[in-house]
Amino acid sequence: MPEPRETAVYTHGHHESVLRSHAWRTAANSAAYLLPSLTPHMKILDVGCGPGTITADLAELVPDGQVTGVDRAPEILEQARATAAGRGLANIDFAVADVHALDYPDDTFCVVHAHQVLQHVGDPVRALREMRRVVRPGGLVAVRDADYAAMTWYPASEGLDTWLDLYRRVARANGGEPDAGRRLKAWALRAGLRDVTASSGTWTFATPQERAWWSGLWADRTLASAYADRAVEGGHTDEAGLRAAAEAWREWGAREDGWFSVLHGEIICRKEA
Repeated sequence: MPEPRETAVYTHGHHESVLRSHAWRTAANSAAYLLPSLTPHMKILDVGCGPGTITADLAELVPDGQVTGVDRAPEILEQARATAAGRGLANIDFAVADVHALDYPDDTFCVVHAHQVLQHVGDPVRALREMRRVVRPGGLVAVRDADYAAMTWYPASEGLDTWLDLYRRVARANGGEPDAGRRLKAWALRAGLRDVTASSGTWTFATPQERAWWSGLWADRTLASAYADRAVEGGHTDEAGLRAAAEAWREWGAREDGWFSVLHGEIICRKEA
């Protein structure tokens, strides 16, 4: 693994196939581990909010509080604002921010949440220190990240094996850590967080509709997203390799017995009072 860097290139970019996945995410399917800890008056920071679907759900769950969504990409925040406006939410706002250097005073938020963020940053320990800094004493830092090496599927597919190896190489070349889920607790301890509860959760895609959706977005992402450009430009594969990986996704998605599971690591860290 390369030495952590302050910044990293976001592997996926914001192609439609990527946003198709991000906009599917909800608090229920992506932050269930956190939801029992929420109360109506909380002030929440949602780091790496993307198109804002989880952010909007959190705002609905704290009707007497306030939720701020931040992302490094200004263009994606326009979609997040549209998401919030379409749901008539008044207790939500958005801003451009870098998790390595958050522009908020110490002890500002009750909860700082990040979903699928630390796998893409250059220095996840520094990011967690910043999240800890801006959360209030007694407040929570809540993080969930996928672990690519732990992804598993049926039936066996050499094409998907090749895809997974390629993805992990590209992500690491971009400065990230695709197997972040298993590292979250260790990173939190290195960041100075001591009251850390670690858990795990999964996404599973097995019905015909789920397989078609999951395989389709990954086939499209493999061919047309920023990831595809970085895979070729970085010398990790060529256009033929990308086409083969996309076809492996489509073949798996067409299998009646197809099953795919994504393991996520989760941590809830309470800041000392």
